[in-house]
Amino acid sequence: MKKAVDKRILLTAAGVVLLIVLFLVLPIPGSSEGTDGDRLIVAVSIVPQAGFVEAVGGDKVEVVIMVPPGASPHVYEVTLDQMVKLSRAVLYLKVGSPVEFELTSMDRIIAANPDMRVVDCSKGIQILEMHDHDNDHDHDHDHDHDHKHTGPDPHIWLSVRNAMTMVQNICAGLVQVDPDNRAYYEQNCAAYLAELGELDTEIAEILSVVENRRFIVFHPAWGYFAHDYDLIQIAVEKGGKDFDIPYRMRLIDEATEHDIRVIFLSPQYPVRDAEGIAGEIGGQVVLIDPLAKDFIANMRIVASAMREAMQ
Repeated sequence: MKKAVDKRILLTAAGVVLLIVLFLVLPIPGSSEGTDGDRLIVAVSIVPQAGFVEAVGGDKVEVVIMVPPGASPHVYEVTLDQMVKLSRAVLYLKVGSPVEFELTSMDRIIAANPDMRVVDCSKGIQILEMHDHDNDHDHDHDHDHDHKHTGPDPHIWLSVRNAMTMVQNICAGLVQVDPDNRAYYEQNCAAYLAELGELDTEIAEILSVVENRRFIVFHPAWGYFAHDYDLIQIAVEKGGKDFDIPYRMRLIDEATEHDIRVIFLSPQYPVRDAEGIAGEIGGQVVLIDPLAKDFIANMRIVASAMREAMQ
């Protein structure tokens, strides 16, 4: 009897050990590194990139956004919780232009997951210079020497043509980490590129009727958009920084001279200062979002708002 009991104890102990081994060796469903179930975990810096990734990656990707909706990539700092999520990502798609978030955080991001592939979405894109528009009423906006350069403009995604290049880079990155689904990604990419091409043509037509090509924005995020459609961006901020009183007065004079009555403002910025300037020119503040997820719908809204403002 004692031997039978001992045998049962040994069998039970062996079963427990076997269960422990299986628990340690086999992956827990939904927790395998680099995936969420059957989906790849892909990290991006800003919200518009998430829209691009989902358009190409479809149901095969889960996107982690580092700069969350409502936050500014110029000042946002990565959190500990985000670093934990990054540890499971197989791919990081950085904007690649000098976005402050990436300049200050990429080293930490890479250190959190050294095995994660990093793809530069700006590959193949010409980075433009930001510049101050210092009340040069008679300038020809095709000549950059009429402006004071203040450094590279990081807002490359606010150009439909640049977005097409970014989408192609995203597709290439997904194929690198998941070659088995190459055809799926490339098919989605081609379909989205066709939509973006139609959007570019549509925006050009919307803005073709505008005679006053100048528009005023609080933060100079729309330089690439202006470059694509032959517009002149006039920024309240000088070089992306707070303006001084003499510059503000010149700005108001220029707005009056060219009958500009709208101050465009990003929703990530406080409205008070923009409303002050709008009041002085007898105009209004209109919100346009540089960080919307639905890129195509958002760019249509922006183009329509600018056409109405510049009539």
